[in-house]
Amino acid sequence: MPLKPPPPLETQRLRLRLVEQGDIGELFQINGDDAVTRFLPYATWQSTADGEAWFDRMFALNAIGATLQFVIVERNTDSIIGTCLLFRHDEENARAELGYAMKRIQWNKGFTYEALSALITYAFEVYALRRLEAEVDPLNIASNQLLLKLGFSCEGLLRQRWIAKGRPYDTHIYGLLRDEWTHHVAYVTRSESIPEIKESGWLE
Repeated sequence: MPLKPPPPLETQRLRLRLVEQGDIGELFQINGDDAVTRFLPYATWQSTADGEAWFDRMFALNAIGATLQFVIVERNTDSIIGTCLLFRHDEENARAELGYAMKRIQWNKGFTYEALSALITYAFEVYALRRLEAEVDPLNIASNQLLLKLGFSCEGLLRQRWIAKGRPYDTHIYGLLRDEWTHHVAYVTRSESIPEIKESGWLE
């Protein structure tokens, strides 16, 4: 069964909702920044046309339920500060991959951790996924640390896994199982608050 479009997910500071065409202008401030896209597998946006082409791809993948592309909205300002997504959904094996990007001026504020915590919880509890995966460039120290903080395990190094931006590069492969997330949430809850998801209606 394809991934059903979810309702907006709200945490203490954030709202996660599916991307819309009207978001391209704000997303240019993220995907048009070389510092943000340094470790991402696609080129930095140079024009609105790049954003429109990206949106068309994401919209088509969202429509068939293979991918769910979200924007991360800061509730206090109602501004888009990042993106996250579930993609490469494998229905037979109940698994999917996780991706994310955050606006540079919002780094080191815990926003990505907060957003992904909500998305991971929803993926395991509502979509009944068994496993989530993420691939990260070993040179991206912050992203590697983030996944470990979320309870992922680094399961290996895939040498020269991809070619992007004119060079082959290695990736760390990370995995998180549903039971591991349950234990992680229980542990974190004892020491700090894990974001509570508030559903605000299904999207038709």
